Amino acid sequence: MPEGHTLYRLAREQSTLFAGRPVHVTSPQGRFEAGAALLDGRVLDEVFSYGKHLFARFGSDHLHVHLGLYGTYLTGTGAPPPAKGALRMRWEADGPDGLGVWTDLRGPTACEVLPDPEVAAILDRLGPDPLRPRADGGRAHRRIAASRTAIGALLMDQSVLAGVGNVYRAEILFRHRVSPFRPGRAVDEALWAQMWADLVTLMKAGVRMGRIVTTRPEDRTRRSGAVRREDAHYVYRRTSLPCRICGTEVRTEVMVGRNLYWCPTCQAV
Repeated sequence: MPEGHTLYRLAREQSTLFAGRPVHVTSPQGRFEAGAALLDGRVLDEVFSYGKHLFARFGSDHLHVHLGLYGTYLTGTGAPPPAKGALRMRWEADGPDGLGVWTDLRGPTACEVLPDPEVAAILDRLGPDPLRPRADGGRAHRRIAASRTAIGALLMDQSVLAGVGNVYRAEILFRHRVSPFRPGRAVDEALWAQMWADLVTLMKAGVRMGRIVTTRPEDRTRRSGAVRREDAHYVYRRTSLPCRICGTEVRTEVMVGRNLYWCPTCQAV
């Protein structure tokens, strides 16, 4: 599932290409036909993300998209390709450089038109997003500190913290040597402040690079040049490989429906 930095980049890209101009909206698949008809031809005001949610504002109506596990956008210039398969929604517009631009959405969990109050209701039930200006990380800690639930599960709860997914969960816990099985109430305020600041830094870097890189240069097999895929993470998808710090085999098990990765030595309970 795309994590918060991916949605932030999508919002920025779509705003650059489509905001301030009329957008031709269609639903070749037919499942979004009524919503497409409501938005078609209207001027797009802005696109913004919050956590794993994407919102496109057309006046008093918002297009709300949640990609889920399988949703994808594909964007291009010039004439769009023939509409094939399960194409939920297509945008077309005159681009900022005079060329046509288009974007196709396939396989989202949610694609719906909502009025302002329903958008506000979605935002109200989400935790703070590390990528949002002036986000209050302390709000997340108040939920964490009051819970006996494992911190590895709490980090995946979007009502606690918005935008963090499986990669950032595994990596932020490793970077701060926190067992994913530690109860939330055992994560003190000072430790959480460090984790929050680190999340802000890592997710902003993810926006810049378009990928998640969490390793420090000194912990990579190649310390200069572009970060290779196998060097990008400490524990995520490194099951049975040696920990970069202590050499212990990285372990995995399912927690809240997703594979959890951790080092049992560096992240001892």
